[in-house]
Amino acid sequence: STQSTWEFKRVMERIANFLVTAGGALAVGSFGLNFFFYTVDAGERALILNNFSGIQEKPIGEGMHLYNPLYQSVIKYDIRLQPKTITSHTGTKDLQYVDIALRILHRPMESFLQKIHLTIGRKYDETILPSIGNEVLKSLVAQYDAEQLLKQREKISSEIREELTKRAREFHIVLDDVALTHISFSKEFASAIEQKTVAQQDAERQKFEVARNEEENKALIIRAEGEADAARLISESIKRHGQAMLEIRRLEAAKHIAEQLAGSSNIVYIPGNTNNLLNLRNLA
Repeated sequence: STQSTWEFKRVMERIANFLVTAGGALAVGSFGLNFFFYTVDAGERALILNNFSGIQEKPIGEGMHLYNPLYQSVIKYDIRLQPKTITSHTGTKDLQYVDIALRILHRPMESFLQKIHLTIGRKYDETILPSIGNEVLKSLVAQYDAEQLLKQREKISSEIREELTKRAREFHIVLDDVALTHISFSKEFASAIEQKTVAQQDAERQKFEVARNEEENKALIIRAEGEADAARLISESIKRHGQAMLEIRRLEAAKHIAEQLAGSSNIVYIPGNTNNLLNLRNLA
């Protein structure tokens, strides 16, 4: 029994030593894996900074990669589309101040990541985009009156998108979408625009009333001319043929009335040789 207990202890000691050794090996392996390897996630690119030769030119894609942390550093860039809003307070051609907001979707050119990092830095979007955005907005808005900004918004938005995309490419930044999302003027100008709109609507309404009155007057004149011509023709006919024309007209009118009465169900015919006056007292 004592020998069995002693052998059991020896087995347990061996198992414990093995676990300690394996745990140490795993710890060393995990440390080495984390220390000598790095991971580039989807949508990212990495630049390797070598303390002796500088930043390598070609970016590294997704996956796990080996490096030496003793003299190398990993710099990661997100190459997916990123949204950004640019605002500007600028003046129009007619000296009206306007607040404009742009929403853009941007990403860096992958093949120029090294140059972007060396010349601009990782925060390239905060450094470049607001600067060129304000530059383009001030330049284009100054070419239009305030009223044109409202009426030609789509055209102006297209010009801003084209010019801003061109300027961003000079810094190796791709703009996949540029949208003019907000335009606002001062309260005084907005009130003046509203009053002008109301005045234009009133003017259009007055034009419509004048045109309608003119048409009604023309219709009255045409009707009066027609009646005058009819009276003239009747007068000439009477002069030529005497009262025969009037008799014909009377007969035509009587015929028309008779046709109307004949077609009505509410007409009662009473013989003409009867006394139509009833003595109500005798009925009582």
